[in-house]
Amino acid sequence: MDAAAPPTFTPLEDRPLKDTICLFDVDGTLTPARLAASPEMLSMLNALRKKCAIGFVGGSDLLKQEEQLGKPAGVPVVSLFDFCFSENGLTAYKLGQALPSNSFIGWLGEDRYKELVNFCLRYVADLDIPIKRGTFVEFRNGMVNISPVGRNASVQERIDFEAYDKTAKVRDKFVAALKDRFGDLGLIFAIGGQISFDVFPEGWDKTYCLRHLDAEAKKPGGIEYKTIHFFGDKTFEGGNDWEIYNHPATTGHTVKGPDDTMRIVKELFDL
Repeated sequence: MDAAAPPTFTPLEDRPLKDTICLFDVDGTLTPARLAASPEMLSMLNALRKKCAIGFVGGSDLLKQEEQLGKPAGVPVVSLFDFCFSENGLTAYKLGQALPSNSFIGWLGEDRYKELVNFCLRYVADLDIPIKRGTFVEFRNGMVNISPVGRNASVQERIDFEAYDKTAKVRDKFVAALKDRFGDLGLIFAIGGQISFDVFPEGWDKTYCLRHLDAEAKKPGGIEYKTIHFFGDKTFEGGNDWEIYNHPATTGHTVKGPDDTMRIVKELFDL
């Protein structure tokens, strides 16, 4: 792929598999957690895009996906994919053009939001875990991301915490406490990645992005995607890929990492 200019692609309606779209989780699926996509992954996505529509659906904001996907490709991430669904689709783009967005804080209200954040910060303050870094609560447009160890942890510290959390169940216990305290607010608590979990309204999980596909299908000349493949690594119950992986409109694929993603896609689409 030419890194000097945005890639050019056949119009969506003219692709060989025009009623098929492949949606990908980012961390642990397209890239190692919080790291950049490999040249091999970018090449595979380039080849797949010639056959069908492609998109990512991630919990992080667009800036992080720009760092992980767009920057290593040498092009804006919104030109690398046909559909970009940041923050589960609360921020979305089709062919580089913004789609309607939504706001978590507008839905929850400032007072309840402050109550939630205050509870989380007090909980973190009382946690006895090996290390703590910084940014324990990260506000995003469509959700709040909570990290007991802090999102400023280094790559090695993230790996160490993930290993520790498998036995200590720090995030599981944190989520249980939040469900007990805020169970009446209609919130979902989804563990994802290595060090954190997301908090968002019911229905604002990764299935939110499907609303955009439905809306696009109803527009003049819009495409109805009859086959929606989803690839993710956190497809277990409680993981942040669970809902879209199990949605009746999708065909879900569980992956063990970027190499596994490439293997499955190449087999499915004869790349």
